[in-house]
Amino acid sequence: MNDAFSMVGLLSAIGVLTGLGVGFGALLGAASERFKSDESSLVEQIDALLPQTQCGQCGYPGCRPYAEAINQGDALNKCPPGGEATITALADLLGRAPEPLDGEAPSEALVAFIREDECIGCTKCIQACPVDAIIGAARQMHTVIEDECTGCDLCIEPCPVDCIDMLPRSTPLSQWRPVTVPPHVIASDRPHSTQRFYGSHV
Repeated sequence: MNDAFSMVGLLSAIGVLTGLGVGFGALLGAASERFKSDESSLVEQIDALLPQTQCGQCGYPGCRPYAEAINQGDALNKCPPGGEATITALADLLGRAPEPLDGEAPSEALVAFIREDECIGCTKCIQACPVDAIIGAARQMHTVIEDECTGCDLCIEPCPVDCIDMLPRSTPLSQWRPVTVPPHVIASDRPHSTQRFYGSHV
């Protein structure tokens, strides 16, 4: 009889411990998922404040890896393209003190420009571009899509013929204004318009 009671007590104890283990495991799993979700959301917010140049000047292969590093405690001041404005925005988001920029911010927005008559079509610049802003094919002329270029200058070093320049970005299409002609100018006011269109019939 005592053996039977001992066995029942042992099984009951094992059942209780198993239940507690499962319960605590589920609780820890839920807490882990919640924490992971919050952390991922913060990384997304940090990444949104970075300029997305993917230039690697921060020491990381792109803006997202740098955002993850910042979330883990890395410095906020390693992004020259973002400059002081990005440092301030990151400091406000994370409640950390802003630091002086580690590097030199560009004085103006630059984009890559390929001197097409010198391009040999080696495709090395295409392979180096982190945002696929260069189009072309092997042994064919390449060109840069200005609206896609972030100005990271990663395409310059691998170019074997040094045919890429970093030039100021032109006026964005959203800021374009058409050239207007004064309303009082008509076709007959243009010099030699009669001779051009009517010739000897006049």
